[in-house]
Amino acid sequence: GDETFEAHRRRKEKKILRIRQGKMGVGSGSNGKRYNVAVLGAAGGIGQPLCLLLTGSPYVKKLHLYDVIPLVNGVAADLSHVNEPVEVCGFAGDLKDAQVSKEKLQECLQGMDVVLIPAGIPRKPGMTRADLFAVNGKIVANLIENIAEVCPKTMICIISNPVNSTVPIAAEVLKKKGVYDPKRLFGVSTLDVVRSDKFIGEKIQRSPQEVDITVIGGHSGTTILPLLSHVKPALSAEDIDKLTTRVQNAGTEVVEAKAGGGSATLSMAYAAHRFATSVMKGLSGESVVECAYVQSSLVGELPFFASPVKLGQEGIAEILPLPVMSAYEQEKLEKEVKTPLKASIEQGVTFAASL
Repeated sequence: GDETFEAHRRRKEKKILRIRQGKMGVGSGSNGKRYNVAVLGAAGGIGQPLCLLLTGSPYVKKLHLYDVIPLVNGVAADLSHVNEPVEVCGFAGDLKDAQVSKEKLQECLQGMDVVLIPAGIPRKPGMTRADLFAVNGKIVANLIENIAEVCPKTMICIISNPVNSTVPIAAEVLKKKGVYDPKRLFGVSTLDVVRSDKFIGEKIQRSPQEVDITVIGGHSGTTILPLLSHVKPALSAEDIDKLTTRVQNAGTEVVEAKAGGGSATLSMAYAAHRFATSVMKGLSGESVVECAYVQSSLVGELPFFASPVKLGQEGIAEILPLPVMSAYEQEKLEKEVKTPLKASIEQGVTFAASL
């Protein structure tokens, strides 16, 4: 047994040497750069699994967790035991004391490169994303106000629903503070892509990793438009219709399956981690493309729109032109995406003006 132990020890020493020389993926992105990331709403259903994934990320140096419940300190303590080189720190606000919350939040935001916002109340059965609007709109506006004061140059990634409205709210708050940079504000619509890749992969019997569906529009109901006409082997018109509906209703599918126990938290955390990773890859100089809900002029009357964007060191390096669409997709865009999405955007802008 001694010899195998010796061989094992030698392998381990070689590995440690490689880590020290920066040749291993441990503790560094593609060029050795690592970033400070904050998760606001870190003790929630999305926040906890998202923080777990980020703790294992080679792109993350410091991970700051903020929430308004004391549990967040426990989540941070728990994650700080994971043997990864990420430094984890918790910051607990207080629902009864706005001043304490502000101080803790601002402390949490100090020096952050990327801020992910899953804060808010989740959907329950029978609730629409609109029901979330009043509560989550206020929460997002408050968090963004503090970001504007502490780290206005950070990459802001909004997960709190309804994203179609919370992103325009964030933009308006940043404008009021005079620090709005549309290249640094994202609505995370990655879950629509993740679901599309998975469902279509199952249908055409390919690994979801080999499928890359472009999803445009917004991030709820009929505003979600996966461009399935590009799938090879081609899908039948009937399958395209069924799969489009399934992607659009996938959030509700999970809400109902959890029967009052929550909404899509784990898949959302997975998708948010993927998006955050792409943002950090962009920051470190890699060229990455992800679909995201951003300020855009692709569709005239819609000031915000989800589509493929190229990420870089300043955030959005380029909003890519829309791919060619089938007649079915064009009709969906005209009849089912534009009106509700425009209304959601206007609702967000009006709400921000009333604050």
